[in-house]
Amino acid sequence: MVVEVVEARPLEGLKLWLRFSDGKGRVVDLSALELPGLLSRLRDPGFFAQVRVDPELGAPVWPGGLDLDPLVLYARALGTGLPLPAEASGA
Repeated sequence: MVVEVVEARPLEGLKLWLRFSDGKGRVVDLSALELPGLLSRLRDPGFFAQVRVDPELGAPVWPGGLDLDPLVLYARALGTGLPLPAEASGA
């Protein structure tokens, strides 16, 4: 299953509203994540607000090449495990 982010809006408190390629729209709360290294820049509200969607990656991105994995965000948004590729799941 390939899921991409097609729309992203920053919200207060390190939250993103995301719309995925399957039409689902959800809020993902990133505030509880460790965000080490370069990801720590997301804690700056001014930087966080610069989110946009890269259509080639299908992922939310920020200046400097920072991006988040759409599959991880999808799983987090829906409260599920990561979706398995069709080959790995035996489908």
